[in-house]
Amino acid sequence: MACGSTSLWAGESTWFCCGSAWGPCGSAGTGACGTCQSSKAQAAWPNASQSCFDITRPDLCGESIPRRGCGSVMNVRHQCSGATVCVTVSDCGPRTKSFCGEATCCNGACRTNRVIDLTPAAFSAIGNLDSGMLPVYIYE
Repeated sequence: MACGSTSLWAGESTWFCCGSAWGPCGSAGTGACGTCQSSKAQAAWPNASQSCFDITRPDLCGESIPRRGCGSVMNVRHQCSGATVCVTVSDCGPRTKSFCGEATCCNGACRTNRVIDLTPAAFSAIGNLDSGMLPVYIYE
């Protein structure tokens, strides 16, 4: 899996559970792509398909997030620590429209709107699960 360095987006990241039980997750479905596992470095993207976009509607928060389907690879970098994790899109989400204007900050710099969900394995590679949200840059 090759992670790129071309800037794609910036915003908030949260975490979610999918697949078989791991860490703080009980059992959950395998996501819109059918491959999602909480123990792997994976992500949910709000424009993974048209049906996904119809649910998440990032455009209602002013985000014109490009379509990147199942299997797309992204590099997610914590805005302040610089920690990175390479993830594969394996689900649809987050439901951006439900969190318009929400801000996450570190060192006085903030990002708004939830634009990517990470599995617990991916999120814990760049931050603490207890924090719940992180400001991130996304590259492809």
